[in-house]
Order: sequence, then C-alpha cells, then structure tokens
Amino acid sequence: MKILVSGTGYVGLVTAVCLAEKGHNVVCYDVVKEKIDMLNQGKSPIYEAGLEELMQKNKERIIYTYNKKEAYKDLDVIFIGVGTPERVDGSANLDYIYAVADDIVENINKDCLVVMKSTVPIGTNYKVEKYIQDRLKGKHRIEIASNPEFLAQGTAVIDTLEAQRIIIGTHSKWAEKILKEIYKDFEKSVIVSTDINSAEMIKYASNDFLALKISYINEIANLCEALGANIEDVTLGMGLDKRIGNKFLNAGIGYGGSCFPKDTKALHWLAKINECELKTVKAAIDVNQNQKIRLIEKSKKYYEHLKGINVAVLGLAFKPGTDDLREAPSIINVEYLENNGANIKAWDPIAQKNFSKIFPQINYCDTIDDTIKDADICFIFTEWEQIKKYDISKYEKLMRKAVILDGRNCYKLDDVKQYNIIYESIGRKSIENIKK
Repeated sequence: MKILVSGTGYVGLVTAVCLAEKGHNVVCYDVVKEKIDMLNQGKSPIYEAGLEELMQKNKERIIYTYNKKEAYKDLDVIFIGVGTPERVDGSANLDYIYAVADDIVENINKDCLVVMKSTVPIGTNYKVEKYIQDRLKGKHRIEIASNPEFLAQGTAVIDTLEAQRIIIGTHSKWAEKILKEIYKDFEKSVIVSTDINSAEMIKYASNDFLALKISYINEIANLCEALGANIEDVTLGMGLDKRIGNKFLNAGIGYGGSCFPKDTKALHWLAKINECELKTVKAAIDVNQNQKIRLIEKSKKYYEHLKGINVAVLGLAFKPGTDDLREAPSIINVEYLENNGANIKAWDPIAQKNFSKIFPQINYCDTIDDTIKDADICFIFTEWEQIKKYDISKYEKLMRKAVILDGRNCYKLDDVKQYNIIYESIGRKSIENIKK
C-alpha cells in the first residue's frame, strides 16, 4: 500500500516515521517548504526523543515533499495529521482539515481510504467524508476512518510503536481490513474496532478524564497546604488503590501542551451546543487556569511588588522532554512578571529558542547557575532532570535572597531543610529557614 501522511507536526510526523519503522513506504506532505527542507536534510522540525534517529534509519522508506501533485498520486491510504487549534469560543478550528479535504478532491486519481489522525469533534469524520464525496461526484471510492492518536510529547515515538491500544473507527469491512493490515505488525498493541463516532469520543473522553484527574489532585494539594497535610503522602495512599492508580496524580501548577487544554474546551463546547453541559470538564478548565498562577500568589508573601526584583525562571516548556510551549504555565507567569517590572533571567535546556520568539526582551542563560545568580526569587515551572538533580546548596550560595517557589515539587522537603532558604511547593508545607 502507498500511504500519505498530510501534516508534519507531532501527530503527522511521528505517525509517518513509525509506520516506516514497521515496514511501510510513506510519503510525508506539508505546505510549509521550510519544514520539508529540514526533513530532507534529516532534521526534525520538532524536538522529540528518538525521532531523528528513526528518520535516518528509515530514510529509504520515507519521502518528504511539498509538491501536492507528487504527494497525492496513486495513493491507497491518506492519514490526516494536521492541527485543530482552538477558536476563541473553545471550539476546534477545522480549517486545516478541510484544506486537506480539498487537496484530496483536487488530486487523487484512484479509490482510497482517508484516515483521520487529527483530534476532531465527534461527528466530524462523517462531515468530512460527505464533503469529499459530494465534490468527487462518484469519480472515486472514498471512505473515512477514525484512528485517534494517544501519544504524549516527550515519549511520542515509543507511545506510537508500543501503543497500549489502537482505536480504529470505521463503517465498512473494507476500511477496517485496510487499517488492520497497516497495524498488523504492532504486536504489543490491542486493536479496538468500533464505529466512527465512538472512536472520536474515545479520544476526547480519555484526554478529558486525565485532565480531570490532574485538576482534582491540584485542588486537593491546595487544600493540603491549608490544612497542613502532605500531598505526596496523600497521592501515595490514593495511588495504591488499583481503581485509582498512581498516574497523573502529581500536584503542580496545571497542565499545558497541545492536547489537554484544547480538548477539554472543545468537548465542553460540543456538549454545550448539544444541550448536555459537562460541568466536571468545565470545572477542570477553570481549576487549571487558576492553578497556573499559584506561584505568583505565593510570591506576594515575600514581595509586595515585583518592580526591580531580580527573578530567576527555571523551565519554560509545558513539560520535560519537549520544546513545546503551547499553554505552558511559564507564559502567563513570565507575562505577569514582565508587566510588573521584574528583571527576568530564564533557563530551559530545549525550549529557550521558542520562548524567545514570544519574549525576546528577557535574558536567557546557558546554565542554572547563571540564571539564579543574584536573584531575589526563583520560580520553577518545568521539572527537568537538570533541575531535580541540581545542588540545592547553590540556591543559598548564589541567590541574593534564596526564595524558591517550586511549581513541580522537584525537591524532597527533608533535603531542602538543610539549607538557609525559603522553599514553597505545591500541596506541601513551606520551609522558611531565613527571614522574609
């Protein structure tokens, strides 16, 4: 089978490379020439562990092109892997999806299966299928199938190659057979075959449940602080219950990234227009937004205002292992710090280049040492290993006043107690070994 993947972002590119790793010949298409040029040079436009190595290993099975006629010629299967960003009202923007649909209508020359890999609202697959079929007027057989992704940034390659489950939503045995053939060598994965609407819902329901879990534990963490309990002991006790599990129970300053924020808003919007409001999902959205500024609220205990205060920022990406800044808590916090006159120095091992496009005027440092030197306060927004393994004594030695506000609970309280610092985290007791 000749397979095309349209879109070379996280979903599209990882899908294409992993399909090639499983022995398929794949064409990767994108409208952005610069991205295709990078890919043809063996460089990934996104940071993802192991991706460039697999690109190199499978270079004989992958073609990267921005030539539309070349890309869509003689295809058996088309995977749609373009973005579906949120609109102002929370709904999913499907413009890129329909742009691919137009490309299909204008360029295909045979029967083919269209596979929706992008995250789209329930019912979208059928609408896109009808959109294509109405314009083709029976010229070629086109069917659509839903095949949502469940990769996590930072572990996307292994999440795809060793997926816990592969969901395929179809409305014909023909489409189901093609997808099962494509995924036959994914031995570690359970294939779940269902109808298209259910497949779309599985994606949203899964992501929104995890977002709910994160928001719930963050609220419990905030209550732990007020009542003198320790969130880590609480989550340990909770996580041992197999009905609950210990995943996504790490308290912090909220979720970010390309999935949870937009998927919670999209499902809430979809439910609302269908007169079925999801109050729990709406609560998760609100809790997460408030949680992102938790450290700013804590900082007011130590500085009435931030004008002229030297601020160190450690971690910019929304999570470790990626350079993605979408909905990263660092953005709203740095914006606040900047607007209130703070002198900001920032460090991140990967995301600085992307962050500098948003905040070109702040100072970026090559090391944690340089970032915290002479700082009056330090904010930790991402739990990078370099931060977790950092010598805590250096905060005391290098900072002008060692006030550390840790939004990711990077350090053990017993380790912090040894030093003359102020340390506040999420859901745990504060340590104040110096005067405010």
